[in-house]
Formats: sequence, C-alpha cells, structure tokens
Amino acid sequence: MSDADFPIVIFHNPACGTSRNTVAMVRAAGYAPQVVEYLQAGWTRDQLRDLADRAGLTLRQLLREKGTPADELGLLAEGVDEARLLDAMVEHPILVNRPIVVTPKGVKLCRPSEEVLDLLDRRPESFTKEDGEVVKL
Repeated sequence: MSDADFPIVIFHNPACGTSRNTVAMVRAAGYAPQVVEYLQAGWTRDQLRDLADRAGLTLRQLLREKGTPADELGLLAEGVDEARLLDAMVEHPILVNRPIVVTPKGVKLCRPSEEVLDLLDRRPESFTKEDGEVVKL
C-alpha cells in the first residue's frame, strides 16, 4: 500500500512537543504525511466544524486553554456558545488544540501523541519521544 492509498494529514504546531512527537511517530511508521502548520495556514469555519464532527468532539473540547488568549477572550466562561468559539478559533488559530490527525481510519486530537497509532495501518518498530520516554508499541 502506498501513501497515496493511505493519506495522512496532520494539523501541526511546530512549537508543541506533542505535535512534533506525533509527526515523528507517523514518519517512523514509514508514512510521508501532509503536515499543515495551521498557525500559518489558518482555519475556516467549515473545516473546523468538519474536523470536530469527524473526531466526535465539541468545539469546547478542541479549545486549547494553555498558552492562548482563551481566558482573556472570555471563552472559558459557562454558556459560551459554539458559534462564538468557532469565530474565535478562526480569528485566533492558536485556540485550537493540536495535533489533529486525519487518516482513512478517522480523525483524532492526538493528545498524548500515542493516540495517533489507532489511526495508522502500520506502526513504527520502536519510538522514543523527544523527552526520552519510550513508547510501548
């Protein structure tokens, strides 16, 4: 099976260790994923809604709080609706948690990075994260 038969897209933030480990794990499994640096590429409303729906997550579950303006924007308060979250995520891409991985097996927010293994047809022979943790495969 070629990569064309098993396309992988990773919505990636290169400043995030979990995201970097996910990309590296997919590559170690022998895939050449399409890596989208979403902080540069941005998001569309339809794209975010589709990814959340396919991952079985609400937009609140995709919201990243740490290191983002979520609190200052009032997004952590009770009762903030999905439309407001979606608008904020499109305007401030950093508000979307990462990495989000899309394969023919599904869509997942891969935190921790090992979550990506459920989306792959093959696994790396071994994998050690940046921090030295050995992933049990």
